[in-house]
Amino acid sequence: MPTETFEFQVEARQLLQLMIHSVYSNKDVFLRELVSNASDALDKLRLAALRDDTLDADVTDLHIELGIDKDARTLTVRDNGIGMSYEEVTRLIGTIANSGTATFLKELREAKEGEGADGLIGQFGVGFYSAFMVADEVTLVTRRAGETQGTRWTSRGEGTYTLETVDEAPQGTTVTLHLKPADAENQLHDYTSPWKVREIVKRYSDFITWPVRLAAGTGDDGEPETLNSMKALWARPRDEVSDDEYHELYKHISHDWRDPLETIRLQAEGTFEYQALLFVPSHAPHDLFTQGYRRGVQLYVKRVFIMDDCEELLPPYLRFVKGVVDAQDLSLNVSREILQQDRHIRMIQRRLTKKVLSTVKDMRTSAPDRYATLWREFGAVLKEGLITDADNRDAILAVASFASTHGDGEPVTLQQYVERMKDGQDAVYYMTGESREAMEASPHMEAFRAKGVEVLLLTDPVDEVWTDAVGEYEGKRLRSVAKGEIDLGGDEDEKAGAEKEQQGEEYAGLLGWMTEHLGEEVKEVRLSSRLTVSPACVVSDADDLTPALESMYRAMGQEVPHAKRILELNPEHQLVKALNRAYTEREDRSEVAETAELLHALAVLAEGGRPQEPARFVKLVADRLERTL
Repeated sequence: MPTETFEFQVEARQLLQLMIHSVYSNKDVFLRELVSNASDALDKLRLAALRDDTLDADVTDLHIELGIDKDARTLTVRDNGIGMSYEEVTRLIGTIANSGTATFLKELREAKEGEGADGLIGQFGVGFYSAFMVADEVTLVTRRAGETQGTRWTSRGEGTYTLETVDEAPQGTTVTLHLKPADAENQLHDYTSPWKVREIVKRYSDFITWPVRLAAGTGDDGEPETLNSMKALWARPRDEVSDDEYHELYKHISHDWRDPLETIRLQAEGTFEYQALLFVPSHAPHDLFTQGYRRGVQLYVKRVFIMDDCEELLPPYLRFVKGVVDAQDLSLNVSREILQQDRHIRMIQRRLTKKVLSTVKDMRTSAPDRYATLWREFGAVLKEGLITDADNRDAILAVASFASTHGDGEPVTLQQYVERMKDGQDAVYYMTGESREAMEASPHMEAFRAKGVEVLLLTDPVDEVWTDAVGEYEGKRLRSVAKGEIDLGGDEDEKAGAEKEQQGEEYAGLLGWMTEHLGEEVKEVRLSSRLTVSPACVVSDADDLTPALESMYRAMGQEVPHAKRILELNPEHQLVKALNRAYTEREDRSEVAETAELLHALAVLAEGGRPQEPARFVKLVADRLERTL
């Protein structure tokens, strides 16, 4: 096949230009990325050979080799791993097939002048492109294991690349970088220097499980030199491993540039042995809530890599946790289908889940700042476990914290809330909404504010669901301030009771008439015990879905019946009193009907909703304004 020239995808071209022309404080990370890619290719070949006896591939000496040519100013990274076919090269290197590309480019631009730019290149699986930070031209020659023809890819990173098939290519992938001149001012080192290559590999890739060798003729004694220790960090005693080594392993696994927030070690011995090294990231990835988010930790069996994203080792609500699990008694030929049924895997998942949750609980008391970061970044994900993991529900509730109307605005736990409850209070009150500000200004909060009753302020979409699923805490019901009838007590004396009864009689006609008139939109119109300032509010019946929950189910493709709301009126408000007088005194109730519609629409607007007929609402308001002038 003749050499063909192609243009990079637009996003890939933008990425290349940013990498080539941006100022990075540490360009050394390019070698970390290329060695990491090579390591992945070796892992994949080992696994493919274990699962397919007929695969025509040499697996006798799997390794990564680094070659230096000072005269030609080239650095070569070579592996004898799985390799790529012509189609794979076309698909993987000409484009960036990742939903996060736009976000990545935005972050890269923003971090260009900041501390974060060094490692962003690894975040979205585009580490190969980092080679253009240090090279004027990059050539890749690859042959997929089991195939006879190879592929050569070449580019100067200027918008185009060439592709051609080659008859003679070794198994695996060889990346040759034609290096730019060293430039100390721009932190561009001389990567033809053996000591510099040794330093980078030792710092970033010492834990790689395959040998990383400096090719013969480039070392001090002219012999191949293995640069990394290849010691699995999870198998080494804690006192023999530095925090920096743990952090580099995390970065290798997660492609994150920041240090992890927490490192968790676990070793199980006995009838079923395994070791685990888990990491809690310090920030949430942009795609954490997308369907295609790759979750799970790496699975090894007797230090042989088996699977990159083993979802069965942790539940979905801990999908942000990264790490390694090395089991001793699993089959090397294990598949995802087998893992789903394996009792040992289920046992590991239960143990890891409890360990992560207990670590979070310890952080809340021993490291409150780090706990605050964790809950801010991952609290919404952890709360999913309150719906899906009944066995660990109490443990999740114990580590959860929530915004509250109490005190200085610091998040509170359910335990702290219960300890502060007023005498006679039988429920934990909460409100759901888009923001704290909107909820604090809501009419639903008026009676609670007036009586000094604490309310939890929940702003995550999942809060609409888990509160119903959990139902209670330590015998106290979880009650939404926007659902059902509210009675906060304190007005049970005979005078108050007589007043309520009198108001009920006084407004009975209006309430019945409004219920009929607004029957298309409301289930009932009644007097309110939760309003002290606003004229009206809308609430859901105790067992009905809230509008937010209805919208959520519909967004997921589930059709649910629309639940009519209840309109509550404040009998002490002058507008409501005037409306009742007009209803009683006037035979022509056309204006009363319009006022009733406006009152309902205003109540809907007050809670962040929108009137069912916005155009009619605007017309009614305009007419009323016109008559007042």
